[in-house]
Amino acid sequence: MCYIYADDREHQETMSKFVESALPEQELVSYFADVLSAEDLSAHFARLGIRLPQELAAGHFEGDVAQRIYCPDGTFIPQRMLDRVRELYLESVRAGYSGARVTGEMSWALRGLPGSERLIEYESGLNAVVRECPATLVCQYDARRFSGATLYDVLNVHPYMIVRGQIVRNPYYCSGD
Repeated sequence: MCYIYADDREHQETMSKFVESALPEQELVSYFADVLSAEDLSAHFARLGIRLPQELAAGHFEGDVAQRIYCPDGTFIPQRMLDRVRELYLESVRAGYSGARVTGEMSWALRGLPGSERLIEYESGLNAVVRECPATLVCQYDARRFSGATLYDVLNVHPYMIVRGQIVRNPYYCSGD
């Protein structure tokens, strides 16, 4: 699903709920931040009232810098990232979790790194990954930073979206099937 936002407070609250709701479900959480550093994520969640349990902090929660995850060698390769998402899910199940919850702040794609023009190809490919590996995925887009054309493309490839903290079917989704 996609989450397009234009309000920082709403963004923080929504993503905090996303992480917090994984705890009772025993899901592995991976959060790839672009605005916050990986080191600031736990402090950020604590400020919002989310206390990551000790066992979560010791392996149930992976926080990292988005650009390092999406472009480990300075280039974005959609298939490599699709394989990584698939592997995150499979690793979570092998480790005994009920599943995986993965979210990324997508503003890294605005830096003009090689391959970033293939962002929508990647986003579209996530649908096939989720059919095979039913992880819960949220792609975060700050509407103040992305063009209307890009956001329209984002809406076209995500079957669900988050609106005011609620998950809804995306009326703009084009399945392409």
